Amino acid sequence: MEFNASPRATIGVEIEYGIIDRETGALVPRANDLLAAVGSGHPEGRHPKAKNEFFQCSVEVITGICETPAQAKADIAATLRELKPWLDAQGLGLESTGTHPFSNWRGMPLTPQPRYQAMVEWLRWPAYRLLIHGVHVHVGVRSGEKAIAITNALARFLPLPLALSASSPYWHGTDTGMASGRTKIFEGMPTTGIPPHLANWEEYQRSVETLLNAKSIESIRSIWWDVRPHPNFGTVELRMCDGIPTLDEAMTVAAIAQSLVTKFDRMLDAGEQLPSRPDWLLRDNKWRASRWGLEADLVINRRGDTRPIRGLINDMITDLGPIATGLGCERELLGALQIMDTGASYERQRNFVAQGASMRELALSLVAEHDDSLLLAAQPESQPDQPSP
Repeated sequence: MEFNASPRATIGVEIEYGIIDRETGALVPRANDLLAAVGSGHPEGRHPKAKNEFFQCSVEVITGICETPAQAKADIAATLRELKPWLDAQGLGLESTGTHPFSNWRGMPLTPQPRYQAMVEWLRWPAYRLLIHGVHVHVGVRSGEKAIAITNALARFLPLPLALSASSPYWHGTDTGMASGRTKIFEGMPTTGIPPHLANWEEYQRSVETLLNAKSIESIRSIWWDVRPHPNFGTVELRMCDGIPTLDEAMTVAAIAQSLVTKFDRMLDAGEQLPSRPDWLLRDNKWRASRWGLEADLVINRRGDTRPIRGLINDMITDLGPIATGLGCERELLGALQIMDTGASYERQRNFVAQGASMRELALSLVAEHDDSLLLAAQPESQPDQPSP
């Protein structure tokens, strides 16, 4: 298997959105209509940066290959502005959270694509529940060997961006008690969750070959680990985050990803050992972040000592600050402090409901939050012309 190495830590960002009726607040299956409208004029009638998702009530917006989170933000915003006139004319809007507050997957039509039909045939009930949205960040890596080593190291840090992005406290109109209920829904799928610790690129290739030969997966795209190497694109992809309501918050996650990958890349060049934790501890900390979000205490050693996740995030920001400055993403990295100050999405949602808001009003507030975020986004200076994965 060839790893199409990236020369530097460029990024690509993918954000999944739900399509919302502005009157009822419910998800509506209008993705095919939307994408047909905005695809007009593009090759084969398909917009290169707006795509279908599993359910027809969802769309994914992707960036090109970007140098910085600021460029990625401008790229995403440009595509969203193309979608907005059609959505406004239809009385529709977008929102990105891990789960919709009340819409139910039962009866929601799937996107009629062979890949999704095959998923349903293979996975059955776990696949039907995937009425969820996430944010994925690709970061360029210079070799397959580095991609494996960096994937192993990133697994230790996954609870931090997970807690910052947590936005799925409600499911079918019920408070789940979780900061990220989406996390547990997605873990019902095979080949998801914390990635296995792999010794090197050769072991990764053998693992993929075994899964392919056993017909457990149809391609590497069916390996849905929280962080994974992506050989075709020469990246490491972070996939653990919930949908994120605002572009600024999404770019904070992108800055964390880009800075961490760059840090580990430099450590490898210097011959330094990358940080690691045993699998059981990684899984326990992921649970804590998905359950309690920014109020979680994470296990920091084999004795079982814990520290508040907020302190660990502060330490991470301090450590990554000089790297982020060099990459041009310091402002986005510092956005983590603002999220901790104002509350992650799951906290903001619960506070709104505690003030007496209904689930409908909550859903519409998420659309308004997205609209405000798009309004505030700066006009792009230039657009990358190569779409990311």
